[in-house]
Amino acid sequence: MSEQLTVGVGAGTETADMVLNIGPQHPSTHGVLRLLLRVDGERVTECEPIVGYMHRGAEKLYEVRDFRQIMLLANRHDWLSAFSSELGVALAAERLAGIEVPDRAVWLRMALAEMNRILNHLMFLGSYPLEIGAITPMFYAFTERERLQAVMEEASGGRIHYMYNCVGGLKQDVPDGWEDRARRAVDEVETGMVRLDKLLRHNEIFAARTKGIGVLDAATAAAFGVTGPVARASGLDFDLRRDEPYLAYGELRVPVVTRTEGDCHARFLCLLDQVAASIELTRFCLGRAVVTPGPVNTKLPKIFKPPAGETYVWTENPLGANGYYLVSRGEKTPYRLKLRTASYANVQALATLMTGCLIPDMIAILGSMFFVVGDIDK
Repeated sequence: MSEQLTVGVGAGTETADMVLNIGPQHPSTHGVLRLLLRVDGERVTECEPIVGYMHRGAEKLYEVRDFRQIMLLANRHDWLSAFSSELGVALAAERLAGIEVPDRAVWLRMALAEMNRILNHLMFLGSYPLEIGAITPMFYAFTERERLQAVMEEASGGRIHYMYNCVGGLKQDVPDGWEDRARRAVDEVETGMVRLDKLLRHNEIFAARTKGIGVLDAATAAAFGVTGPVARASGLDFDLRRDEPYLAYGELRVPVVTRTEGDCHARFLCLLDQVAASIELTRFCLGRAVVTPGPVNTKLPKIFKPPAGETYVWTENPLGANGYYLVSRGEKTPYRLKLRTASYANVQALATLMTGCLIPDMIAILGSMFFVVGDIDK
């Protein structure tokens, strides 16, 4: 990639491949991601994803923050999955300290996590068609996002960075009647999703830009460690909520949406169908929360110091499997907190997916990987 290349012009001139930078600041990238492409005319012959432009050193900052302050950092690397990310850190600390979380907090956490999953997917369901020329889905998706953000904000006080989880449960209970208002919001989202589905599922123009483009087979997805909707669109039937349940997911029948085509269109449809599945899970969890009285947190000292030891927790975040390796020396700050983020693993597959595609298809493939750059760089 570092080789200097000359691009020839005119008939009879010896030509060579061109090295082309997409990003780090480019209209077709989701943030500060850089793709170093080698192209032969319009055909991509090699792709190297270059990451690190948004690196903020979150893992080192964890080592000098106590367990209340860590939540602030945890919900920022993937800003579309803030609740789910801070939940993973809380679960790791609770497992290390042997803390039993009250039942009401468990069901509320699950309801909020599934609502956060819907919010995440709606962002990509709106932005992905926009990247390949369709603006209307963005308005439809954001209309539905606003309904859910209103009830998330009522519960936590935040619209994007919720800061609602704490070690031992939730910071405080939801307002009176919140469960009913959340269910109404979810019902409205379900109704609103019908028009988004009708607009895109069988849209000939959208299909022409996405079907058969960027095919990721199951073996390659597994080799790169790809998880979440991107992996399930390739036929990898893996979901931690079902396969290694946490919270009370073991008591539920978790519908896992899979497809086999592995192309851009399949990845998009996996997101679309996952919204419907998460709506059903949210309804069930809200119903259980209503009939489960009691506190939503376990009383802990103001300065929480987990016992010395180590643990690993992973959760099914909206974009895939997120892992949290926590090491404690019995102090108020972690000795080590290592993140395994879904976006970091998923974006590696671009090196394979881009090979042989055309430059316009490169944009469709890039958007279909559904990543957040902060989640890559941490």
